[in-house]
Amino acid sequence: MEKRLGSGSDEMVNLKRILNEDLLHPHFQPIVDLRRNEVIGYEALIRGPSGSDLEYPDALFRVAIKQGMQNELELACRRVTLQRYAELRPDAKLFLNISASLLSSTEHQTGFTEELLRELDIPTCDIVIEISEQHPFDHYGLTAAAVQHYRDMGFAIAIDDLGSGYSGLKLWSELRPEYVKIDKHFVSNIDQDPVKKEFVRSICNIAQTMRCNIIAEGIERSNELRALQQLGVTIGQGYLLGRPGAVPTFEPDTFLPDASYWEANAESPQDISDTAFSLLKSSPTLAPDDKIGFVSQLFRQNTELTTIPVLVGGKPIGVVLKSELLEMFSSQYGRALYEHKPVSKMLSQNVLVVESTTTLARVSQIVTDQDEFALKQDIIITQEGSYLGMGSVRDLLKRITELKIRNARYANPLTLLPGNVPINREIDLMLRQLIDFRVAYFDLNNFKPYNDCYGYSKGDQVIRLLGELLNRHASGNHNFVGHIGGDDFVVIYRGDGWQASCERIIKEFEDLVRSFYSPQDLQRKGIEALDRHGEPRFFPLLGLAIGVVHPDAGRCDSHNEVAELASQAKKEAKALPGSAIFVSRRRGGGDLPEPLCEYALG
Repeated sequence: MEKRLGSGSDEMVNLKRILNEDLLHPHFQPIVDLRRNEVIGYEALIRGPSGSDLEYPDALFRVAIKQGMQNELELACRRVTLQRYAELRPDAKLFLNISASLLSSTEHQTGFTEELLRELDIPTCDIVIEISEQHPFDHYGLTAAAVQHYRDMGFAIAIDDLGSGYSGLKLWSELRPEYVKIDKHFVSNIDQDPVKKEFVRSICNIAQTMRCNIIAEGIERSNELRALQQLGVTIGQGYLLGRPGAVPTFEPDTFLPDASYWEANAESPQDISDTAFSLLKSSPTLAPDDKIGFVSQLFRQNTELTTIPVLVGGKPIGVVLKSELLEMFSSQYGRALYEHKPVSKMLSQNVLVVESTTTLARVSQIVTDQDEFALKQDIIITQEGSYLGMGSVRDLLKRITELKIRNARYANPLTLLPGNVPINREIDLMLRQLIDFRVAYFDLNNFKPYNDCYGYSKGDQVIRLLGELLNRHASGNHNFVGHIGGDDFVVIYRGDGWQASCERIIKEFEDLVRSFYSPQDLQRKGIEALDRHGEPRFFPLLGLAIGVVHPDAGRCDSHNEVAELASQAKKEAKALPGSAIFVSRRRGGGDLPEPLCEYALG
């Protein structure tokens, strides 16, 4: 049995023994791409002798700092970690922790790490330098120049524990790291905490702008994982995904992204600002055995409250209404009779309960279907039946008005369909939420010569016709219809009905568009007009070119990549004779160039 190391005055001796006798052992915890169910890297975590007082890194570094040996300990940790990584050769990056205060020290700057990597034949591109602010003085030693020194050598940079350090967003904005790790405090119980959700959502939005990868640490429960996925987090780390071990391991069968969960729970891939979640506000809660007198005190302290929810096991079972409490206490001896009785004696079921993912439009519809009394009460907002917070009807009306103004601002004035901004937002949300979808890009064939020949008024009528057909045949099943501009339209399809929908649209368009031609042009099946070079030419009747793509969320970072795929597919469709559907096999930017087609109708 291993001898237990001492503590107290023997700490320094024990630490020196660990360093001199190579008693440090690296462990590796997987960092997982949540979209592909693949390991992208392993974080190196150090261990001392098993069962000793210095087994875990907190104790090791506490003693090292106290004895002035932090630098020596960190370099020893790095050496044994890199040696073990070279032996194991996992097909993933190594996330290597470096304290911020030591980053610019002479030992770090003299090429210790670079030389060790060269000896072990480890490419610098396989290493991510993870900058940690573990101690109050760490930020004093951190400079952009020191970080750039490592970046110039080919290392990627990660900031550890965002939200727990001393520099926070300032550090992020100055260093522009490739990775940012969200502190586990904000991950723990995030599925039950609207404030944590809002924090992570904001961080994801910033990361998207800065082209930075977000890693959520400390994922231990499946509900936490689901909440993070819904917020747009694509990389995770924690006991749910894999515990630290002496040998890098990851068992994909123990963690499978639950795509069916999102299909079952999302009415449409709404932005969180378009759902009941955006109405959340904190509110006191009650238990059934709380006294009515205590409730009266809460209403006096929170004068804006009209409703206080009553919970059992975190789930709402009813509410106490301020109006009913006032009525009860207004009667003679009412307060004396009831203030010591339990809340369960005046529990009301007259309340609206909605899930946080419910769209604001749906919430508005539910509210307006209630009687006048219910319209004056607050709304209970839940997640999978568990209480999250309250929302007010006043805030709902305000948000609905804001959304209408926003949608009107970005709508195409000719068809009133959503324009580029909402189209791009919809695609980005689907990519982040891992929803399977197809994009169909619709374009009119021979529209310019028709417009030149018949005039812009007739041309606008044709465009409106196409918009009406898309709404009629493609707007159901949570699909999204948008108008890019001119004669270009987009439909974002969910499910398997896209092909039949496109074929119906082509057939009906070709039937109806005939009414927009003169009998003479119909008889000769086209018009004479000038081409783009000013030369006279015969153009057939208007038709539809449809390019369809099936983006892979793991390979498309944003709407930009999807738009490029759809544009290429549309060009291929226009090259086919007459009305045509071209379905591309390309699912990401790295695929071979067109033509690649799994189906075409022309």
